[in-house]
Order: sequence, then C-alpha cells, then structure tokens
Amino acid sequence: MNSNSLGIYIHIPYCRSKCPYCDFFSMRGNKANYIEYVDLLKNSVKYWSGKTDKTVDTIYLGGGTPSVLGADSVYEIIKSVKEYFNVTNNAEITMEANPSSGKFFDFEKVKEIGLNRVSLGIQSANSNELKKLGRIHSREDVINTIELIKKAGIDNISLDIMLGIPEQSQESLRETIDFCVNTEVKHISSYILKLEENTFFYKNQDRYNFPDEDMTSDLYLYSIEYLRENGFNQYEISNFSKPGFESRHNLKYWNLNDYLGIGAAAHSFLDGRRFYYGRSVEDFKNNIIINDGIGGTKEEYIMLKLRLKSGLSLDEYKKAFGEDVSKDFLNKINIYNKAGYLDIKNDSVSFSDKGFLVSNSIISELI
Repeated sequence: MNSNSLGIYIHIPYCRSKCPYCDFFSMRGNKANYIEYVDLLKNSVKYWSGKTDKTVDTIYLGGGTPSVLGADSVYEIIKSVKEYFNVTNNAEITMEANPSSGKFFDFEKVKEIGLNRVSLGIQSANSNELKKLGRIHSREDVINTIELIKKAGIDNISLDIMLGIPEQSQESLRETIDFCVNTEVKHISSYILKLEENTFFYKNQDRYNFPDEDMTSDLYLYSIEYLRENGFNQYEISNFSKPGFESRHNLKYWNLNDYLGIGAAAHSFLDGRRFYYGRSVEDFKNNIIINDGIGGTKEEYIMLKLRLKSGLSLDEYKKAFGEDVSKDFLNKINIYNKAGYLDIKNDSVSFSDKGFLVSNSIISELI
C-alpha cells in the first residue's frame, strides 16, 4: 500500500504509425508537436514536484513510442524529473521503444542521465505475423536495436510479444520465444491480443484468421511452460523475467504503491486517490484532470494481488484492513482450488496456469 516512495509514469502519445490493434491514446506527430509536448511535460513535472515530497524510485516513459522523440528530448524529460524530484541513486528508469525508431536512437546519450531499462515492442519474430499486425520493423531491426542498447551499457531489456495474432500457431510462437531467448534479454511480456472497440482489427475482424478461444488458451499455456523451461519465471499474468529482473515500476500498480502519471491520458494513484488527465494533448495542456475516486479498496486489493503469481496473502490482507476475509470468500476459493483454478499454500491464494486464463470471471465471483 502507500509508502514514501513514488513511481512516475510519463506518457508520450506519438507514434510513427497506428497499429491496427492499438487502443492506447496515440497519434502521429511532427517535430513541432514533439517540442511543444516536451515543454508541457517539463512544466508539469515542476508543478507536481510541489504537490508531493515522496522519493522517486522508478520512472517509466511509455506510449505511444517515446523513442520517436529522439534522445535529446528523452534526456531532457528525465533530467527534469531528477531536477525537481528526489530520485534515488538506484532508481529503475525505463523507456519503451519500437525497433523501427530504436535503431536510430542514441541510447548512449540517455544512459548518461540514468536510463537503465528498455522495453522493446517486437510482438513477433515471424515475418508473416509482423505483416498482419501492421508492424513496420523486421527481425533484423530488433537485433540491431538490442545491440545498440547493450552497446550503451544497458542490459536490462524487456521484449513485448503477442498471443492470438492472425494465423499464429504453436510453432510460430515457439519461433518468437526462441528468438527472444537467444537475444539474452532479462524480461518478456506476453500479451493476449484483445479486439478493442474503435481499433482497425475490431472493425475488420472478419477479414482476418484469428486463432479461436481454445487455440489462444493453448498458446498462453504453452508460452508459460516454454518460457519457464528457458529460465523466465512468471510473476504476473502476462509478465516473465529472469530472477531479480521483474519490472519494479509495474509492480507498483499491482501492489497498490503510489505512482504519478504525467502526460495526456496518464493515470495516477496518489495518497489513496485515483485520477487521470483527459485523453487529448489539449486536456493535458489545460491541466484537465478527472477524479477517478478512492483507490485501495478491499475489492481492488484482492483483484490486483491476484494478478500476481505470488497471489493474495490472507495475513497481509488482515494487516491492511484490520479484518479477515469473509467466510464466503474462503468457501469460494476452496471450490476453485478443488477445480484446479486456484492454488492455496500456507496463507496465500494464487491462480494456477489455467486459472489465469479465466481470472477475470473468477475475480468477479470472489469480490
């Protein structure tokens, strides 16, 4: 729950192109847009530094594609956070990047200001799948970008891959995982493709051969097992890492630690309150902040803890809320345990591999 540490998330809404599956707030931009937006971010960083005295131990630049801004702009953003906030010496500082822009990015420049983790969106190592996803990079672009990152002295690298891509098979997924393993990265995020409304895929889904629900489930279970065989431990529904390389920033979301979101559409959880900027650059420019209510409720605590492989500790729940979970809750978890969806060890409740596949429906039953 709340402590004196703070994570800062900075949203960069710009991309070189819009992917057909993407529902995040993102758009194309030009150099003038980038310059104006970076200035807005720096002013906002200064503003928020006067609102909290918490110590910053993680910084995460997400998007969009932060790397499209160029190294000088990313340097300035991180520099402003360090200038106005008390940032720990061992802070985890992450930037998302795409191989299409990453191969031109000066990682050595941003390493100087403290960038020590890069999350690279590759989605697949299969050329046909990349084409279906509308990605504009190649396997070679990924290899070249990883080489640049490592050359800069940054070895904490995460790769995003996707499950449920049109025409994806177990063989093509294995090809992608093998590719990731061979790059010797420390972290892999494996997301199931969801057809979100207002995306190109959703509106044109009849034109594509998406794996059915059973096939996608099989791919998910296979990815867990195959990543485990290759030394990547699952610590959250969609996240796997080598020991000690879990994303410290993302763990804040699931452990209900404080984080401050700066930028258009960025969300925050600070001092028990949830709020976010409106979903436009204009809203951010005009400081339009929407109150999203109280965070850290019992229901939210249970929901977020169960996203983690370590699960929900009943002892920690009691310490947090001063009471035990209900008898009804205990009865339900025992039923799901007998059905093989939940594991119960000592005082902790966690999802099994197959339980993660239906976690949303089970959590809604539990809370």
